[in-house]
Amino acid sequence: MKIPRSLLVAVILGFIGISVRAADDYQLGPDSQAQPGVPQGMVEKFTFVASKIFPGTARDCWIYVPAQYDAAKPACVMIFQDGGGYVTTNGGWRVPVVFDNLIARKEMPVTIGVFINPGVVPAANSNSLSRFNRSFEYDGLGDRYARFLLEEILPEVARKYNLATDANSRAIAGASSGAICAFTAAWERPDAFARVFSTIGTYVGLRGGNEYPTLIRKTAPKPLRVFLQDGSGDNNSYGGNWWLANQEMLSALEFAGYEVNHIWGDGAHSSKHGGSILPDALRWLWKDYPAPIKAGIGSKQPLMDVLIAGEEWQLVADGFKFTEGPAVNEEGEVFFTDIPNNRIHKIGLDGKVSVFAENTSGANGTMFGPDGNLYACQNGDKKIVRYDADGKKTVITEAMDSNDLCVSHDGKIYVTDPPHKQVWLITSTGEKRVVDSGITFPNGVRFTPDQSLLLVADMRGQFVCSFQIEPDGSLTNKQPYFHLHIPDGAPDSGADGMTLDSAGRLYVATRMGVQICDQAGRVIGIIPRPQEKGLSNAAFGGEKFDELFVTSGDKIFKRKTKAHGALSFQPPIKPVPPKL
Repeated sequence: MKIPRSLLVAVILGFIGISVRAADDYQLGPDSQAQPGVPQGMVEKFTFVASKIFPGTARDCWIYVPAQYDAAKPACVMIFQDGGGYVTTNGGWRVPVVFDNLIARKEMPVTIGVFINPGVVPAANSNSLSRFNRSFEYDGLGDRYARFLLEEILPEVARKYNLATDANSRAIAGASSGAICAFTAAWERPDAFARVFSTIGTYVGLRGGNEYPTLIRKTAPKPLRVFLQDGSGDNNSYGGNWWLANQEMLSALEFAGYEVNHIWGDGAHSSKHGGSILPDALRWLWKDYPAPIKAGIGSKQPLMDVLIAGEEWQLVADGFKFTEGPAVNEEGEVFFTDIPNNRIHKIGLDGKVSVFAENTSGANGTMFGPDGNLYACQNGDKKIVRYDADGKKTVITEAMDSNDLCVSHDGKIYVTDPPHKQVWLITSTGEKRVVDSGITFPNGVRFTPDQSLLLVADMRGQFVCSFQIEPDGSLTNKQPYFHLHIPDGAPDSGADGMTLDSAGRLYVATRMGVQICDQAGRVIGIIPRPQEKGLSNAAFGGEKFDELFVTSGDKIFKRKTKAHGALSFQPPIKPVPPKL
């Protein structure tokens, strides 16, 4: 008998360990079928047309409410993108049926499902094409879609139903572009979504999704639990290879210490495999609820050489107008400016905040010098000044626009002048001269620990420039050296104030948070902002100089670390060389 060639190939491939499955291998199990005696929830539909975040769009939405829902108790929430495909009870997902069965057996909590279709801007007339928002809403990075859910959709659902508002009680899911959309919502707002179900995820270069594996490896771990599914027959197109991209996501999440699970198959870009594993994925996503999800367990990130597990940002003080210019004295006390209020404040080692100086003429950047005095950019009247321990002010130089400054152990002062794209040097004898020009918006300025290099942040670019310092204070060998990450859709990194630790790591306050660079100029870690308002500056302080303080709008925050700050008013120190 002649053996069919296809069967022979299947036998050979099976023998060497490569699985071969027919298209119907992925079958819906009993958890996806209505079971006798199981209470059935209800599904209602509504149309949402009032979005201000995606103006002009219309979309269908559905709400599943389990039979066990009690209006007196907040229900968990799970959101599904491309909701119309998930909400049917005879399709490939059958989420209401699966929810009925798992909730009845208490294998997941009482959960309201919210099913959302992508928006469409209807055509203006019969000769026009509608604008289809799916890729714009789903594939794009940033917090736009998360805000749409939190500010528009969930409040709409909450008009009728009692919804839990904590991240631990919220899950989000999607397939393909809907999967990256779900992950992005949780990534951007881990305070709102903690559980992610991703199938055939589009983590490729359509709208920047290919950046995620890198960002996951560098960013401080977030309390997320992620389930990934994909198949070796998934898409391979101009945007990338879906199968490889999902494996990169898994590798990155494992590297960074996330709670992550996965199942790989050989399916194509379809819901068949994902639908068949949905019940098991839900059991895993909701396991041990309401125990909180942990972050960073076993992380291999270089960032963990700086961060301490369990330590988060702590609010130090608030109620200011705009905080800037943190500087630390030899005791570890931190001073900062409140620019609009024309004040300099001091944070004592006991955590108490007091006013150090009034009427500071818009003082911005500050730094202590080797004489124990506090030097400040008093840009309101174009002066550089210094304050003694009693807050008495002396003018150092006049007629100089300024933003930030640093002071060396031998009294050299470097000042950034953004309006004129310049860096100034003020010598210990009071001489001043321009030592660099051409940086688009020179902002933060700091010395390396050995004080042989000067670093200047370009707020309207992507780089921090590095200069060698000559004996007379001149700057040479300028390079755009430290390569920073730019948030999706932003024009620049927003690099502002900076600080360094004794190991030579550079900490830059940026739009994305505190970006930490090694001496070779590479970002090795990102600490997200402590609040939605951006960061303006950073400094190490505290009794052991191991607390990272950041200025952020109206507040000051700090975070305990394993690192120790390098103080430029002290003698230079030579860190160990970087690994190249």
